[in-house]
Parts: sequence; structure tokens; C-alpha cells
Amino acid sequence: MGFRTLRQCVETLREEGHLIEIDYPINPHLEIAEIQRRLFRSGGPALLFRSVLGTQHPVLINLYGTQKRVERLFSDTLDRVRRLVELKIDPAAAIQKPLRYWRSPLDAMSMVPRHVRRGDVLNRNIPLASLPGVTGWPGDGGPFITLPAVYSEHPDAPSLKNSNLGMYRVQLRGNSYEDNTEVGLHYQIHRGIGIHHAAAIAKGEPLKVSIFIGGTPSMAVSAMMPLPEGLSELAFAGALAGHRIPMIRRKGRPSIYADADFVIEGTIAPDLTKPEGPFGDHLGYYARQHNFPVMRIDNVWQREDAIWPVTVVGRPPQEDTLFGWLVHEITGPIIPTVLPGISSIHAVDAAGVHPLLLAVGSERYLPWKNSSRPAELLTQASAILGQGQLSLAKYLFIVNQADDPSIKASDIQCFFNHVLQRVDWRRDCHFHTETTIDTLDYTGKGFNNGSKLVVAARGQPVRELPTEISGDIRLPPGFSKPFACMPGVLVISGPLIQPRPSLETSEEKLIWSTNERQAQWTEDIERFTRLTHQADDIMKWPLIVITDDSEFSAVNLENFLWVTFTRSNPATDVHGIGEGTSQKHWGCTGPLVIDARLKPHHAPPVEEDPEVVAKVDSLCRRSGPLAGIFE
Repeated sequence: MGFRTLRQCVETLREEGHLIEIDYPINPHLEIAEIQRRLFRSGGPALLFRSVLGTQHPVLINLYGTQKRVERLFSDTLDRVRRLVELKIDPAAAIQKPLRYWRSPLDAMSMVPRHVRRGDVLNRNIPLASLPGVTGWPGDGGPFITLPAVYSEHPDAPSLKNSNLGMYRVQLRGNSYEDNTEVGLHYQIHRGIGIHHAAAIAKGEPLKVSIFIGGTPSMAVSAMMPLPEGLSELAFAGALAGHRIPMIRRKGRPSIYADADFVIEGTIAPDLTKPEGPFGDHLGYYARQHNFPVMRIDNVWQREDAIWPVTVVGRPPQEDTLFGWLVHEITGPIIPTVLPGISSIHAVDAAGVHPLLLAVGSERYLPWKNSSRPAELLTQASAILGQGQLSLAKYLFIVNQADDPSIKASDIQCFFNHVLQRVDWRRDCHFHTETTIDTLDYTGKGFNNGSKLVVAARGQPVRELPTEISGDIRLPPGFSKPFACMPGVLVISGPLIQPRPSLETSEEKLIWSTNERQAQWTEDIERFTRLTHQADDIMKWPLIVITDDSEFSAVNLENFLWVTFTRSNPATDVHGIGEGTSQKHWGCTGPLVIDARLKPHHAPPVEEDPEVVAKVDSLCRRSGPLAGIFE
């Protein structure tokens, strides 16, 4: 029932044709990552590299690379977890449908982790330098562990019950880390380890931490799952794995996962940080170098047949997209119980997840009142922005389900059509300024600091959306190449902003010192909105997006979403034709205009190394070691 070890998982996938072993020597610096990206795009198999330069450990990639393979990994348990979620929503269902839920109590038992005396992971103590140093992008500060499960226990009451398991990237070496004794630990806001770290700092003690790599695939899923407070990640991992997670009790240290392939034990000093990064991250841009906690290494443990699993992040979709799909599969039905009135939520992967959130709510109160003004939708939007990681949303669009009972947040094209047919830009834009945004988002005014925009649309359609450019569209000087991206959305090329984003500057004060330069690009958009002729056909388009390259941004929905919502900060980059403020509420009488050009303080987009691309091309040619793997 489920896979207990990564080795067992690999052998099963190989027998079933989902995994191929490669004996050809592969460079972990950029080559493995380039191969991973191609595998994912082609829907290819998982690969196990048996000969990786600089290490004796085999490296596994693309394990979670297709929906079919993810379903296979959890084929024995996914339905059982869904039933446990159903019972969480409606406990009475166990009595009403006993045949459906007869084994749910047994499944619940697997959620309880258990202590064991020993485990195979304690087979060998190895140097940190022997671990595979996989680097994903040319600008990365060094190799990273990309599928870690970082484990900590609350210093005031250390136990399995008071534990946290999270997926936080770990920089193995580079920058100023001491070789073989230190790693960088990058954890972001709204992560449980922060509570433990704060408690340790208050006591003046280092925080004891363990990093688990490998083991049952459910451990990685659980580490990145946004679980509600009070639900243990170890418990969820057990439910998804179909067995109780075995943890080895360690005197004076947190317990460690017995079935892991590798375990790194160490401590986080209360007063020590070092530069971590850069790192090509899941928004499709580099996370710049910043100071983050340092973990000092005590032990590195390895089981006899250890395998090193790796994923690669970058502009979505990537392998972590399938993690998001699995999260929705499991947690989607519980949303209405956590957020009353909300029927569905969709964090848009193509836009980097946190930059764009779509929600379907309901005007539940005063149903007799025939109004197009959002009311309860705004209450529900506030609830969403106060809920865990949903609070990191930068743009939140919310609609009323009663206006179209078939509307789904996951149908992005139809959702935007619905909004743009109904929205009143004079009234329906609600800004949150000087607030918290995603650590990886550099569009704001500082680290974790930016703004949000809630767009709430309700009522019957008030306009027909144009689909083609026709008639007279006269653009101000410097603006060109209008393209109809989708109904009601016009994308236009604007003047390039200089200088372009770069990784050369690492000092935070310099990164975000944009006031003087901001005036230049703000003037561009003000000139656009001022000089746009009110009689032109451009006024028929409710949403206009200004980009560096309108042809690229409009060629497909994915490009539009990525460019628009990862390259704009609502408070500074949302404008409008006929804009004004009334009682401190901003709105506009004409189209909304979003400036989605790259600015100097933004992080640069990730790009492949041409030489590595050429090298992998050669490996994929006829008779090459990777020939025929990519479809």
C-alpha cells in the first residue's frame, strides 16, 4: 500500500515503463536541469542518472513530471485521502454512506507517525561535499537542494506533535558558506519553521533542524502542502503514503525520518545570516541574493541504496505545476468550509501562482436586492487575503456565481470574459498598499513589500467585448504594435525602460531605489492615457496592457498571464484612461491600463545557457545517450 522508499518507487516505475536509467556521465552543473525542462515539456519519463560527475550518488529527475505518473505514485491512497477530506467536511457521511467510508478509520490510523529505534538512513555518515551539486540556471549562486523536506520541532515542547515539515530551498555551497560545514536555508514568510526559529531566538538558542531527502514520495508533497494550522505534515504524509511515517528518536535532537535516502542534521544560529542566492525560481525570474539563515552541519546520513531526487523550477509550467494540481485535487473540496461563500479558487500557475488569484464567491445576503454593486464579495475577498499563503496574492479577481452558475475559477479565459463584460473600473478596483507580497516578487518597493489589487465584478454584462482590432486606433509616440490578446484585452508595445534588470546589484537599498527612475516610466503611461483619443476604437477595450514586446505577450494566454501579472505592482503600475480619485477611492471612466514592462528593480528572467543547450542537443541526436527519450 503506497511506496515506503524511493528505491521501491523507482523499481516499480522502471518495470512499468515510466522510468529510464542512463549510464552516460552527466554534468550536474546546468546539464541535468536542461534535460529536466525538456523532459517535462515533452511529457517524458522519469530518468535515473547512474553516473553523475562529482558524486557517487545516482540522481533522479522528473519523478512528478506528468499527471499520469503522479496519479500512479499515489494510486493506492489518493481516493482514500479524498474520502478523509470528505469526512472532514461532513462527518455525518460516515453514517449515511457506511460502504463508502468503511475503511476510513483504518486510513486515519496511518496518519499517526510512529517512533522507531533505528532506520536504514543511519547506515553511513558521509561528508556534505559528496552530495550531488545540481545547479539549475546560469545565474544561480551555487548548487541547491530542490526537493528537501526541512524538519523542525518547537523548542519549548519538542515532539512529533509540535513539528513542522516544509520545502525550503537549501544552497549547498557557494557565496561565503564554509565548505562542508554550512548551507543556506531560505524560508519565506507564512512558513511554520519561522515560528520555531522565533522561539529559539527568544530562548537565545540555536534551532535544531534536519533535512530529509528522498523516502516515500508523499513526504515531498506534504512538505510543500499548504496545510491548515494544527494538521501535522507528518500525519498528512502518512495518509498519502498509506502507512505511518517512521521517525527515529534522537536524544537531544529532533527525530529523523527512518526511510529517507539522506538526512542532513544541523543547527540554525540565532544571530547568523549570510548571502543566499541568486536562484532561478518558479516565477520565471531570479530570486536575488539576500541574507538568510545559515545551517551549520553536524551529520550527513545516507542509506545504502540512496537516490538523490531533483526538480527544476523556472517560468511555469514546470514540474512543480503538478504539485499544484495535486494540492487542488486534495484541498479543493474543503475550500467552502474554510472560506464560507467561496465555491472555488484558482491560483494561476502560468502567472507564477501568487501574482494572480481567481475566485468565485457569492452575494449570499440581501438576495432580493437587485444590485450590480459588489458587497459580500468584498468581505469574501478580505477573508481570502487573510488565509495562509492565499494572503500572498497580488491580483485577486472575484465574481458572483449567481451571475453565471457555470463559471469556474479554473477556466481562465471564460473567467476573464466574465469579469471584463461586467466590471466597472470607476468602482470595482480596491487597492491594498504598503502590504506583504511574495518574497520572490520584485515588482514592489522592497523585500516582501508591495501592493495588492482586488477586482470584484457583479451583475449582468454591461458591454460586448471586442475580439479584433478595427477602426481607428491612434497611439502616442513610443507606443506601437497593438494586438488583440483575447476578448476585451489589448496588448501594446511601450518604450523600453533602461537600465534593464540585472543580478549585478545585490544591495537591497540600491535594488529598490526607484523613485527618480520611476517618474520616467510613470510619465510614459500618463502620456499614453492623456493622449489617447476618447473617440478612438481603443476605448472599446476594457483592459490595455503595455509591455516590452506586445507580439510575444499576445501570442498565447500563457505569455499574457506571465508578463502582465509578474511584471506589475498594482499601486504603481495600474493606471486608467479618465482616472481620478473620489473619497480616496481610485477609479477610471475608460479602459484600465497595466504597465507590465520590465523595470530596473525587477529581477531578470531566467534564460538557458546556449552552450549547455547545444550540448544536450548533441546528447539527444540519433545514437546519442538520450536519443528517443524526448517526444
